[in-house]
Parts: sequence; C-alpha cells; structure tokens
Amino acid sequence: MLPILAWNVPSSLCPMCPLYGATEHPLYFTDRGIEELESRRGEEEVTFEWLASRLREFVDLNPDFEIPVERLATWLARLDDADEDDE
Repeated sequence: MLPILAWNVPSSLCPMCPLYGATEHPLYFTDRGIEELESRRGEEEVTFEWLASRLREFVDLNPDFEIPVERLATWLARLDDADEDDE
C-alpha cells in the first residue's frame, strides 16, 4: 500500500531531490505528526531511557504498532554503527 500524500514542499528542503531532478518533494501525513512534535516539544531535552519508556507505553496501548516501533528503536540504537564502519 502506498503512503497517502498530504501536499508537496519545495525540493530545496530535501537534499535527495536534486539528485533525482525532482522539483517538489511529497510530504506524507506522518510528517504532520513529526512537525507537531517538533513545534510542541522541540525545545525539550529527553533521555533515551525516557524515550524507551514512552515507546513501551505506546506499544502497550497500541499493540498493532509493535513491529514499526521496534524497527524505529533499532534504527535509533544503531545510528552510529554506520559511522564506525567507515573508520
């Protein structure tokens, strides 16, 4: 199933778009939640311990999202692994 597009934003905001000759970059509905998070809580600092606890709480309340949350947590946990492989 393809993601539903909300609207388009200028490709100048996306570093990958010029590589593919795109003039507009699609903005997905999921970006709206990310933007809300950033605007409401963007100034706050949290620990990964706090984030892990919130993710567990979210999965307990929404078990259908267990796999996507697990993938996100694993991706966040391994972000620096690619940098270490380059050295």
